[in-house]
Amino acid sequence: MSLEEVSVFSPEATNVFFSNASETDYRNYTALFEDFPWYPGIAITAVYGLIILVGLVGNITLIKIFCTVKSMRSVPNLFISSLALGDLLLLVTCAPVDASRYLADKWLFGRVGCKLIPFIQLTSVGVSVFTLTALSADRYKAIVRPMDIQTSHATAKICIRAALIWMFSMVLAIPEAIFSDLHAFYIAETNETFVTCAPYPHSGDLHPKIHSMVSFLIFYIIPLFIISVYYYFIAKNLIRSASNMPVEGNVHVRRQIESRKRLAKTVLVFVGLFAICWLPNHVIYLYRSYHYSEVDTSLLHYVTSICARLLAFSNSCVNPFALYLLSKSFQKQFNNQLCCCRATLLIRSQSMGRSTTRMTSLKSTNHSVASFSLINGNHICHEGCV
Repeated sequence: MSLEEVSVFSPEATNVFFSNASETDYRNYTALFEDFPWYPGIAITAVYGLIILVGLVGNITLIKIFCTVKSMRSVPNLFISSLALGDLLLLVTCAPVDASRYLADKWLFGRVGCKLIPFIQLTSVGVSVFTLTALSADRYKAIVRPMDIQTSHATAKICIRAALIWMFSMVLAIPEAIFSDLHAFYIAETNETFVTCAPYPHSGDLHPKIHSMVSFLIFYIIPLFIISVYYYFIAKNLIRSASNMPVEGNVHVRRQIESRKRLAKTVLVFVGLFAICWLPNHVIYLYRSYHYSEVDTSLLHYVTSICARLLAFSNSCVNPFALYLLSKSFQKQFNNQLCCCRATLLIRSQSMGRSTTRMTSLKSTNHSVASFSLINGNHICHEGCV
């Protein structure tokens, strides 16, 4: 699914998106835009900035923990690291581009950017949903078929799987780069035409419909269906294991089952967050694809488009904090990272304070020596003299 198709609403259309609103709303919002023409764009961009900042802190910390702490390098955590890397890619490249649309009245990144940005965005979405599918398959093997798990070279095999997911996502995103281009759109209410980045021109109806439906199936419906099947068997197995376990069962077995439950719950939360955050974006994209020759300038469409995009990008920053709430081991490591950062900042501030004190002391000493020599030379220099 192309970010640019979702973002096809141009700032040129802001003057007419109230056409379907009530007369009172129209007067209020028109007065607002006349008094503060940049206020909506600045407010929306500020929200984007907050999402990017929170996402960078969370995902970079998560990747750093899994890379530096050897005890955290498990199979699920390797997949989660790959997921965090895809989220970082989306936040660094696509989120600022999408935010810039509310501050500029034209596409700023040229034809190359029009092809590259949708490719990166779709690659990131593919990495997210296919990694979640792989995580669900891994939990299925660990809980339902534990005897099938191979311990030899497990880390190398998982890294290869993660790399294959990235390659597969890139291959699926190639058509996005090929067909995305700068296209002109016409607004009938104001008799204006604006140029923006979109996957197809507005002249044809068949391509947008096929594109939106295929994207919806490949990057949403089919992966979530496969994940649902995996979790059906996981839940069935866990319920059966709990019912068959004696009251005074093996403590080690109980701990193992609880650990598997926690991991399965974590992956399920990730899947649920992805499904919730990306569904509105897919729905709006489908709606626009079936009304591609028109630009919907209603207030409802404008607000829902903004909310859908912000919700989709927020999915790239929530996983580390969901993991923080669900995993005690990750919570401990995350707190350690924060403590290390605080200690580093404290040491730097102390060293800067000491340096400032030394400089002040040296200046005072030099000033005293200079004053003493001047007095002895029968020249008295008051403060502020040259």
